[in-house]
Amino acid sequence: MEHASPLPKYLVQRYQGWKATSYADNKAWYKNLAEHGQHPRAMVISCCDSRVHVTSIFGADQGEFFIHRNIANLVPRYEPDGNQHGTSAAVEYAVTALKVAHVIVMGHSSCGGAQGCLDMCSGNAPALEEKSSFVGRWMDILRPGYERVRDIADPAEQRRALEKETVIVSLHNLMSFPFVEEAVKGGTLSLHGLWHDIGEGGVEQYNAKSDTFSAL
Repeated sequence: MEHASPLPKYLVQRYQGWKATSYADNKAWYKNLAEHGQHPRAMVISCCDSRVHVTSIFGADQGEFFIHRNIANLVPRYEPDGNQHGTSAAVEYAVTALKVAHVIVMGHSSCGGAQGCLDMCSGNAPALEEKSSFVGRWMDILRPGYERVRDIADPAEQRRALEKETVIVSLHNLMSFPFVEEAVKGGTLSLHGLWHDIGEGGVEQYNAKSDTFSAL
C-alpha cells in the first residue's frame, strides 16, 4: 500500500507506555478477553466527535461496551436493499449475535453534524445538498428532527434542540429494525437516549412518555 505511512512517534510512545503499564498490570484480563470473546451488556451509539469519550463518562473497561460511532450518532431506518450499511450492520450484530441487553444512543453539545443539518436544511450549506456529499446525505436522516425545531427562533436553543433530536430520531429508527422491535417487545432489549453536555460534564436522559430530557 503506497500511501500508508508510519504511525506518528507520539502515538508509538503512548502505545509503548500503555503496554508497559496498563496492559502489564492486567495481562490476565486481556488474555481472558482474547480467549473467551466479548460479552458486552450494552451497545453505545455515539458521535465521532473526539470530545465524546463514552468509556470515561461511565468508567467502563474493555469488554463492557460494544461501541459504534458515526457523524451525529444517527441510526438510519431499516433498509434491507443489499447495499452497504455500516451502522445497520453494527446494530444487527449487537442485537442478534452479541445479544446486548441495552442500546444507548448518546448525543452531545456543540455537535457539528447537527449544525451542518441546520445549515443545510435552512439553505445555508449548498455543498451539503450535493449528491456527492457523504455528510449531507447522512444528515438527511435528521431532516424529520429539523422539521420539529425549524420554528425555534433562538439559534443556540434551536441547535441544542436538534442535538437532542439526533437521539430521538435514532431511537425511532431503531424500532424500524424487526429484530430490535422483537427484542424490545420480548423484554430482552431496552433502548435508552442520552445527551451529553461536554463543557458542563452533564448527562441528560430522554423520557419517551413525556418527550423530555432530564438530568441524571
